[in-house]
Amino acid sequence: MVEKLDLPFPLLSDPDGEGAIKPYGVWSEKRRIARPAVVVITPDGLEAARMESSDFADRPPEEEIVDAVRRLGLPPTAQPPPVRGRSEPGPRAMSLAALGPYYRGAKFAAEALALRVPEVREQADRLIEEVERYGEATRELRRRADGGAA
Repeated sequence: MVEKLDLPFPLLSDPDGEGAIKPYGVWSEKRRIARPAVVVITPDGLEAARMESSDFADRPPEEEIVDAVRRLGLPPTAQPPPVRGRSEPGPRAMSLAALGPYYRGAKFAAEALALRVPEVREQADRLIEEVERYGEATRELRRRADGGAA
C-alpha cells in the first residue's frame, strides 16, 4: 500500500494483533481483527488521544486527528513534500459516479432508521454527518478528475 499510494510514511501491519492492536485494546476477538481506531502516541510512548469507532464505517473527522497531533506541540518534521502517486482502484471498488447515489441512500437510510427507532437518533446523526463529509470529499475528487470543473 505504501508503494501503491506513494505514501511518505510507513504503515503498520499487525495481522495477529500482538504487536500494537491488542496492547492498545482495539482488538475484536469476535471478528479477529482490529476495531477501527486512531491512537495518537507521544514520542515517549504515552497515549495522547484515542478515537475509537463503533464500526467499519465510523471514522473521526480528520480535523480531530490533526488537532490531537498539534496539541502535542512537536516541531514539524523536515521532509520533502510527498510526490503524488498514481493509485488504481481495486476490482471491487465503486466508481466516483456511483458514490454520490450510494451516500445519498446511506443518509436517507440512517434518517429513516432514526425516525423508526428514536433511541438511535444520536448515532444516526453522527452517521449522516460522516456520510456528508464523504460525499463532499467525493465531489472534490470528481472535480479534480474532471480538471477542476464542477
